Order: sequence, then C-alpha cells, then structure tokens
Amino acid sequence: MKERVGLLGATGYSGRELVERLRRHSRLELVTAACRSDAGKSLAQVLPGAPDQPLSALEEVDFSSLDTVFLCLPHAASAEWGEKALQSGCRVIDLSADYRLTSAELYQKVYNLAHPHPERLSQAVYGLTELHRAELREARLIANPGCYPTSVLLGLAPLLRQGLLSGLVLADSKSGVSGAGRSASLPNLFGEVSENVRPYAVGDQHRHRSEMLQQIRAYGGSSDLLFTPQVVSCFRGMLSNLYIDLPAGDVWQIYADFYRQEPFIRLLEPGQTAQMSDSRQTNLCVLSLHPMPEQGKLIVVSSIDNLVKGAAGQALQNLNAAKGWPETEGLL
Repeated sequence: MKERVGLLGATGYSGRELVERLRRHSRLELVTAACRSDAGKSLAQVLPGAPDQPLSALEEVDFSSLDTVFLCLPHAASAEWGEKALQSGCRVIDLSADYRLTSAELYQKVYNLAHPHPERLSQAVYGLTELHRAELREARLIANPGCYPTSVLLGLAPLLRQGLLSGLVLADSKSGVSGAGRSASLPNLFGEVSENVRPYAVGDQHRHRSEMLQQIRAYGGSSDLLFTPQVVSCFRGMLSNLYIDLPAGDVWQIYADFYRQEPFIRLLEPGQTAQMSDSRQTNLCVLSLHPMPEQGKLIVVSSIDNLVKGAAGQALQNLNAAKGWPETEGLL
C-alpha cells in the first residue's frame, strides 16, 4: 500500500519541484496538492511546464486521508497548518523555518513574532539527512533545513563532527533569485538582478545564521560564523565558499572517509573546483577542498541546487530516511 501524501503550498518554486518528485516516487501517492489562491486550476496552468497536477484549496485538505504532509508555506502559516496535520496523526515535513530553531525565544527574536505552537519545537528533528539519519527514522515532525545552512553545514560537517573545526568560519554564499520565492519584489525583478551581484542582510542579520550556529553548537563546536549571502544573476543554484582554519592531517581523506557512503555527496578530486552547475537540478552537494598551508587556511567550496538539495529534494530524502526506504528513491 502506498504512502498517501499531501502537499500544501504547491505553487511556489519548491512546491513545484516537490510535486515532480512525489509523482515519480514508486512508493507514494500524491493525494492532494493545495495552494492559497489558485484552487481549481492545475499546476501546469499556474507554472507552465509543471506537471498537470490538480490544485485544491488549503481549507479543503482532508488530513485524515493522509499519512504524510509536506508544508511549502511561509513561516508562521506553516506552523498553523502543521498543527492541524499533526493533530490528525500525519507525519509533517516542513520546508519553512517554523520548526528549525529549538528555542521559542530565539524564534521570536529572529522572526519577530511569537511561535504559535512552541511546544512542538523540541519534538522536531532537524532534517539535514546526512547528519541526523538515526533521529529521522520514524520521525513524525521534520524541520527541513534552509538552503544556505545546507550548503554551509555539509561543507563543515566532517571537521565539526570530529572536533577539528576551530576559529572564525567565514561563509560567502551566492544564491539564484529563486531563493526569494515567487512573491513579487522590486529587488528581484529581472532588471534589478540581471548582470548584478547583490549582497543582502550583511552582518548578523540573516535569519539562517542563527540556524547554522545552533547546529554548530549542537555538535560541540565553538566556532563563530561570519555569513554574507548574495543574490546572483541566475534563477537557481547556490555556491558557498567557506574559509576555515586548516586542521592537521590529510583533509581530503577526512572528508572522503566521512562521506564515503553518502549517495548525495560528491567530493571532487584534489585540484578540481566545485561550481554551481555541478549540482544543478540534482539532490547533490558537490564539495571541493583547497588547502592553503602557508596561510593556515582551508577553503571549502560547496555547491547545491537551492530548490532541490536546499528544499524539495532534501525533504523527500528525509521522508525516505524516516520510512527506511532507499534515500535515492524518487531522486535519481
């Protein structure tokens, strides 16, 4: 019997990517794809080239008919619909930020509003699959990581998990404009983005910095993080350049051993450099390592597709992990 799945927020960029992957997953049945303003249409009518998936209103979703619900809604709204799904006995995988932070106080500080269901924060499993696989098994509430934290944390994880990450970490991250979603916004108009690179939320201002620091602390790391996000002139993709204190030993071998069994991590050979196109439209995180022994530094270049490994693909990978299925199901 197939897992019955619902998706709320199907008309966003991440929702569209998720619909495509859910529909080709052999163990899943996409029972309902819901949205806020295009009910009665098909997804193909809203997003040309998308699957011809019927769309229903959020209020019409029958959670009692579903096993798993994916939430591709804005933060705050996501938690309200997630509560309805959880109360109905569904597994919830949230692609917003509503369950990523473990502290209600920190959530209020970062997002400038009170969490509507703070008791759920301690129940959520942080869904960076490669680091939380054991906790994901049978998890009922999964917080999908942000795209920036996915690219940064996967670039740091081998050192972090072995106590080799020290000093200040500099993360210079560039994202395609799709990371801002489909809502109309002057800075994201073609004329503003084309032939341009725009840093934003510079300094301790971007919401994802708190998420990344929380995970660093969770693994006993004491490193601070200087994070600069930038929008570049492309639709999708993400590239993070991480500047780290160089640890002792064979760094490439440390990373190779750590990620040896991971189907969605590709470590490039020494001398090669990861680029945005390496991961485009895949669930891969592609890493390259660049030691600078004279300066005592290591540069890690981390490439992901912000809409796949940074959102929809990782969400499906998390469901596969929760169910004990092959994590590549529906993603290759």
